[in-house]
Amino acid sequence: MISFLLPFIRNPFPPLRTALAVSLLPAIVACTSIAPRAVENIVWDQQRELLEELGAWQLIGRVNVRYNEENDTPRIRWQQLNSEYTIRLWGTFNVGSTRIIGQPGTVSMEHDGEIFRANSPEDLILQQLGYELPVSYLEYWIRGLPAPDLNADMSFNELNQLSLMTQDGWSISYEDPRQYGELTLPREVVVARAQDDIQLTFFGLRWTLNPEIN
Repeated sequence: MISFLLPFIRNPFPPLRTALAVSLLPAIVACTSIAPRAVENIVWDQQRELLEELGAWQLIGRVNVRYNEENDTPRIRWQQLNSEYTIRLWGTFNVGSTRIIGQPGTVSMEHDGEIFRANSPEDLILQQLGYELPVSYLEYWIRGLPAPDLNADMSFNELNQLSLMTQDGWSISYEDPRQYGELTLPREVVVARAQDDIQLTFFGLRWTLNPEIN
């Protein structure tokens, strides 16, 4: 899902590459107020189980995409229903709208009236942008979970909240955790890989759990 951001990044193959760039960095949330600050997680394994069970959610915020000294900051709306997702990215005054719709085995991206399809978001990014990104991991990382079947190193703050994770060569840091019922979800997430000079900063995130998906 990192693919959702890259369309806004300038590159040698406009406008398609620009549109895809935005798509990588993967919703107007029903709530208008900011959730309260997170409380202490007594047992991390319980929090992890709750996050893994969260099948339907929606977030809205912004994402700053920095790649090869280029950067942009589109708005993002992400709706997830189990393994299906819809992500919309757009700029100020709804300029440059991009929509990504995916499910296991297929993903499509619509930008400026054109539609592009692939078997996976990773394939879509590789075909259109020419490099690899762990797009499918972002569904887990954005919630504060390690991607399955991969080793992860995790660090926790004084309240036993996940603050930093490294996995598959990427670092994922979490700031300003907020409390949504029993769940702790981040208001800011930074996904970076120094060797590729790429950083995705999701900020101002507001979450809705089990929303009406449309």
